[in-house]
Amino acid sequence: MSIFASISQAPADPILGLVSRFKADPAKKKVNLSVGAYRTEEGKPWILPSVAEAEKMVVNDTTQDKEYQPIDGKPEYKRPVQELIFNGDIIDSGCIATVQALSGTGSLQCIAQFLKFMGVTKVWCPNPTWGNHPKIFQRALLECDTYPYWHQEKRGLDFDGMMAGIEKMKEGECILLHAVAHNPTGVDPTPDQWQKIVAACKARKLIPLLDNAYQGYASGELAKDGYSQQLFTQSGMEFFIAQSFAKNFGLYGERIGYIHVRCASKDAADAVLSQMKIIVRQAYSSPPQHGAAIVNKVLTTPALKEMWLKELTFMSNRIIDMRVALRKAIEAKGTPGTWNHVTDQIGMFTFTGLSKDQVMRMVEEFHIYMTGDGRISMAGLNPGNVEYVADSIDKAVRGNDPNPLGVPE
Repeated sequence: MSIFASISQAPADPILGLVSRFKADPAKKKVNLSVGAYRTEEGKPWILPSVAEAEKMVVNDTTQDKEYQPIDGKPEYKRPVQELIFNGDIIDSGCIATVQALSGTGSLQCIAQFLKFMGVTKVWCPNPTWGNHPKIFQRALLECDTYPYWHQEKRGLDFDGMMAGIEKMKEGECILLHAVAHNPTGVDPTPDQWQKIVAACKARKLIPLLDNAYQGYASGELAKDGYSQQLFTQSGMEFFIAQSFAKNFGLYGERIGYIHVRCASKDAADAVLSQMKIIVRQAYSSPPQHGAAIVNKVLTTPALKEMWLKELTFMSNRIIDMRVALRKAIEAKGTPGTWNHVTDQIGMFTFTGLSKDQVMRMVEEFHIYMTGDGRISMAGLNPGNVEYVADSIDKAVRGNDPNPLGVPE
């Protein structure tokens, strides 16, 4: 008998499992709206021209080697990524502890372990949040609870519920906040609401953790998408940022991101960095080089950085165009309900408000793959499929004809 006889088969990842099902689906008409990755209007992955050019420069750089990187990443790579979030005075003060990490997920894993190390016992996540968030914190043996965020009837932010939830949190507990383009809802606080959230976190003496996965990708403007981080910095609070370059550089497979810890002093930052390096050393020893070198080349080459900023605007505008097209197509059919939330939301995802039964019809009958909570990736929409998706949503909501366009099975 196998020593693994008692090991049961684990369920497929809710998102990656959908990707596998989509690829295996023989249907002629099918749409993948499950995975959060940018696609062109032809539905193809896109390597940003700035990234492609930077990669050529990195590969042809004869001074590069394949030696181990420093545990926390190359020191010369840190300031350019810090400057996407913090001003020069804050950086010069030395109060930012920065560590290269394995994109957003790897950053969160290390931060979770650090929170446990420093004695934090509980992390509060918005309800809903990215499905991996609670699992990451629970893996670090942290209690994970939720605070209200999505208001189903309004199809928007439950700000009153959120603020009431913050009032229940205790000093020293951690609150997870999405820095911009909340996943999965696409609903963010307004600037005024962000100011109240920051003030409440400071008054309750909470430890903020900002998941920064979409800066520049949401609106096309780094500063606008960095507003919440700016407010927390100005507040004088100490907080964590998990910074990912998967979406805004299109470097999904390179696993490149950074941890930033805003500390009260340089001495505190030095201590935090020393302990964070121990966590990294025990987890994966040192970070990968290639993705970090590409990001650094883009950010330190003026022509490439200007190109990248234009590409951010281009990607953001295409997502906005798809929001407008989807809403227009749904409303043109007189689909029951209100659909303004499709264009009110921002970023890669739309929280459609479809029920679980309606989502099941979308997947099983119409071959439109989306997560069970009704979230769709706007990047998966294009001029060639948006009408079919709108038709399918209409049929799912009305509960009638399962084959809205008469497409052969």
